[in-house]
Amino acid sequence: MNAHKKTVIRGGMVFDGLGGEAVAADLALDGDRIAAVAARGELAPALAGADVVVEAQGLAICPGFIDAHSHSDAYLLLEPTAASKVAQGITCEITGNCGASAAPRLPGYQLPSDWAAQHYPREWTDVADYRAALAEVRPAIHSRMLIGHRTIRSAVMGLAPRPATAEEVARMVGLMEIAMEQGGGGLSTGLIYAPAMFADRRELVALARVAGAHGGVYATHMRSEGARLLEAIDEAIAIAREAKCPLQISHFKTSGRRNWDKLEPALEEIAAARAAGLDVFSDRYPYTASCTDLDVLLPEWAGQGGNDVVYARLRDPEQRRRILEDIRAERGPGYWEGVHIAFTRQPGWAGRPFLEYAREVGLEPPEALLHLLALDGPGTMGIFFGMSEDNLWRIWSQPWVMGGSDASIRAPWGPLGEDHPHPRAYGTFPRLLAASRPGGPAHARGIGLAEAIRKCTSLPATRFQLKGRGVIRAGAHADLVLFDPETIADMATYAKPHAFPAGIRAVYVGGEAAWQDNQPTGVRNGAYLAG
Repeated sequence: MNAHKKTVIRGGMVFDGLGGEAVAADLALDGDRIAAVAARGELAPALAGADVVVEAQGLAICPGFIDAHSHSDAYLLLEPTAASKVAQGITCEITGNCGASAAPRLPGYQLPSDWAAQHYPREWTDVADYRAALAEVRPAIHSRMLIGHRTIRSAVMGLAPRPATAEEVARMVGLMEIAMEQGGGGLSTGLIYAPAMFADRRELVALARVAGAHGGVYATHMRSEGARLLEAIDEAIAIAREAKCPLQISHFKTSGRRNWDKLEPALEEIAAARAAGLDVFSDRYPYTASCTDLDVLLPEWAGQGGNDVVYARLRDPEQRRRILEDIRAERGPGYWEGVHIAFTRQPGWAGRPFLEYAREVGLEPPEALLHLLALDGPGTMGIFFGMSEDNLWRIWSQPWVMGGSDASIRAPWGPLGEDHPHPRAYGTFPRLLAASRPGGPAHARGIGLAEAIRKCTSLPATRFQLKGRGVIRAGAHADLVLFDPETIADMATYAKPHAFPAGIRAVYVGGEAAWQDNQPTGVRNGAYLAG
């Protein structure tokens, strides 16, 4: 980045990121900072010395979006253009969510299967080494990484399906201390995944206490987002309170039609905790389908022990029979209508309804599931429709809920263009803003464009202590989005997810355009933000 480059952006409507309505203003950028914000036409002296003058008539200008829930840790090393993220206006990501972070990469830790399937520019070990690797590839966007509970746990006790001993907890705490000292942003958990589901409150409090002591957060994919949602919220609140650590409830949702009516009592629980002084926030993506490994449909006992053990069970006749019985008992015939196949190694099936696959292979859905998993091996992904559209926008209307994609980087080219992601990887933030136009579902809930921008900029910047970001004012970092408020929209679909959004004209990171004319510019000014 040329630290002396001066840019003037004039003629646009500026949103400050704090919830203020747009004002006609011009911006002067000096290197990676905003030098001045002035009423239209008042930057004549700056114009004289500008290296670049950008005409922004008809465009909205706002701070760069901050993705509060990302899984791009490893993929930033692989695709530093961050194409699917910067294309939608994201200039910073909070990575390391749901209990899995790229570092510390210690003996005993197995990268998640999608990460492990890729080849990286080099190996890395602890958080400091990961940061060095990131600096070497020069990413286009900024990031801050949470430290994954499963990452720490597996380094101490492998995949053991049990609570940790006192000695093991102490060792985890030691590793967490080092990771936070090296720049970790907090602790994340994924308590529906093995073996994290076996962690007790004592273990989680001990680790969250370390995060809080270092100014970090406790971000949790809770034990349940459906049948036991209220109990899961109770546990998350209790852990944060005892650990004296801010709480971030990951991708807040009510999964499964029979659980949709739990939203109001859930909101009441959170409101009570906030009223009592607990620092509670959340993030949400604007879709009614989730996406994760298809093998989460296996019964809990069958998913233990790591990939080799799990897939050996599928080949064992007696264990296979028991697995099928448990799946049939847990998931009735109507359940499968909401399941689609995402990534698979079987040609022609990515993005299609699972029931079509079951009919094609001539098997009932539980048997078809095991058939597909056995053919594919680890890494098969599913898309699961089971959320309420009304609940989605009711959640988004809460002032403490911010935007988060729950997705890692993708690109329509290279190794990250070969799978079949959820459309949220490309469309989350344009979809949130489009929903805030008059007539949109967010606008109907009282969320206009200015408030939607706040929830995607200054709110996560404050939550994750990203100083000088998420706002437009003199002295702030020059991370900006220029977009057409009338045409901004997500274009990615469940059938064709690799599609850049509409209406994003330019994205500035560190004072220079990293994305323009619907493609990366080659500018890569991103950095790891350690605080």
